[in-house]
Amino acid sequence: MSVVRTRFAPSPTGVLHIGSVRAALYSWLYARKMGGSFVLRIEDTDKERSTQAYTDAIIEGMEWLGLTWDEGPFHQTDRFERYRAVAQQWLEQGLAYRCYCSKERLDKLRAEQQANKIKTRYDGHCRDKAEGDLSKPHVIRFKNPLEGAVEVSDAVHGLVRVQNKEMDDLILIRTDGFPTYNFTVVIDDADMKITHVIRGDDHLTNTPRQINLLKALGAPIPQYAHLPLILGKDGQKLSKRHGATGVTEYREAGYLPEALLNHLVRLGWSHGDQEIFSVQDMIAHFDLDHLSKSPAAFDIDKLTWLNHHYIKTLPLEQLVSPFKTQLQAVGVSESEVELAHCSPVAVLSAHRERAKTLKEMAECSRYVYHMPAYQQNAAQKHLVKEALPILEALVDQLTAISAEDWTSAVLHATIQGITLAQGVGFGKVAQPIRVAITGDTASPSIDQTLALVGKTEALKRLQAAIHWIANHTQTTLKSVEN
Repeated sequence: MSVVRTRFAPSPTGVLHIGSVRAALYSWLYARKMGGSFVLRIEDTDKERSTQAYTDAIIEGMEWLGLTWDEGPFHQTDRFERYRAVAQQWLEQGLAYRCYCSKERLDKLRAEQQANKIKTRYDGHCRDKAEGDLSKPHVIRFKNPLEGAVEVSDAVHGLVRVQNKEMDDLILIRTDGFPTYNFTVVIDDADMKITHVIRGDDHLTNTPRQINLLKALGAPIPQYAHLPLILGKDGQKLSKRHGATGVTEYREAGYLPEALLNHLVRLGWSHGDQEIFSVQDMIAHFDLDHLSKSPAAFDIDKLTWLNHHYIKTLPLEQLVSPFKTQLQAVGVSESEVELAHCSPVAVLSAHRERAKTLKEMAECSRYVYHMPAYQQNAAQKHLVKEALPILEALVDQLTAISAEDWTSAVLHATIQGITLAQGVGFGKVAQPIRVAITGDTASPSIDQTLALVGKTEALKRLQAAIHWIANHTQTTLKSVEN
């Protein structure tokens, strides 16, 4: 037990949720910090709700986040023989028994306990009876100790003490032969030599029961850390109204794994007042001593701020692959990216100060790859007859620039010269050009914007704008005359 071994054990009955990822992150960080091992275990015994699609999504989400595992993924459905063998061993040792109580009897018992305001639990009706007919429907129950108490030394909640008489005899194997959660998780943790269990505090009530099962196995008791819930900014349980709750939704929305991990690590753990944590920082500083007992609030605005920070500071090459994925989502194909005048790195460099997500960056840089449609308000305001001599003069001067000299510096000087020659402010020149090139009024500096699309495409779009202004002006004049 001297080597730290942690685990993440999700059930593939839904998407990989934010709360689960935080538990996975803390388990992964502690294993990395202590030079131990991190185990991935898929708890798929819920045959009605578990699906391969959810399993695949869990693994995909973990890989995207970079939470790599040292062992696994193990699947509980591959270990049924082991669970049944332990159950049989406990039957022979007198640590478990077969229960033949019908559903009707159990429902009646529960109703009576509720009516008498007694804690609902099994009454041990079959506990000391001789083994019955094995062909009849029955479950296998654990003989929970009747005396004494269980103590849980929790890294978050401190010492938790529960009397054994408050707990009933857990079902280990259901009537259909499937093992139950509390049974399988204990055998897995023991067999996999898990030393630290970090999970949500909704499992805290299960822990005393699991400790009794571990004692029956003769297995060491792990160190537990039960994390408080993650809430929304309004203090309510995190749900769709607070934003996405599944990890893949954040990836699709253009968030970076570095930002999501950075935000999650601070939802229940602190290191002084530090807010920005690289993964290396997290590993270096993470511990179980500074886990918070209070629920934390997931803040989409804070996540977006962190995401913008990482877009601005990560190496551009690291952003290329997720950026291309976002471009495909807005209709820009891989071949269009390859045929563009500039590289994705150049596009990222030009837009990283503005875009808070990679999805936003893909949307606002689509003009680099596609001839844009003019936004109506932008065209009506800036593609006017007063802009015609400016754009025509620009086309003449840009045509004379060689492909080798098509740089931001040369383009800036050219536009500056037209501004002086036309006797107008820089905005009167830049905005018509910007609308002609991008279809709207927002983009990087106008010289950068022209540099990104390249000489051939820039001239093509400027000529199209000149043509649009001429047609629009004629249409307006005819309308007035009529």
